Amino acid sequence: MRVCKRVHYRGTVQGVGFRYTTWNIAQGYVVAGYVKNLPSGAVEVVAEGDAGEVERFLRGVAEQMAGYIQDQTVDDIPTAGLESFEIRH
Repeated sequence: MRVCKRVHYRGTVQGVGFRYTTWNIAQGYVVAGYVKNLPSGAVEVVAEGDAGEVERFLRGVAEQMAGYIQDQTVDDIPTAGLESFEIRH
C-alpha cells in the first residue's frame, strides 16, 4: 500500500548536513518526496512510497541523524504522486 508521511525533526538539525544526508539516504530506498529547512529551525521530510519502504527510510534517517534529533512528529498525509526525492530550499 502506498503511503505518505510528513516528519518534522527538531533539535540541532540545521547547519549540520541534515538535508544532504537525508537525500543521500533516500537514494537507497524506493521513496519519493523532499527534505527542507523550516523557518522554525526544524527540518521537514515528506516521504511517499510503499509503507514498508517509507518506514525503513525514516528509520534510516532517525538512526543516522540521532545525535542531532531531539524530537520528531510524524503525520500521515494524502499521497501526491511524487516521483523523486529532492532537497527543497
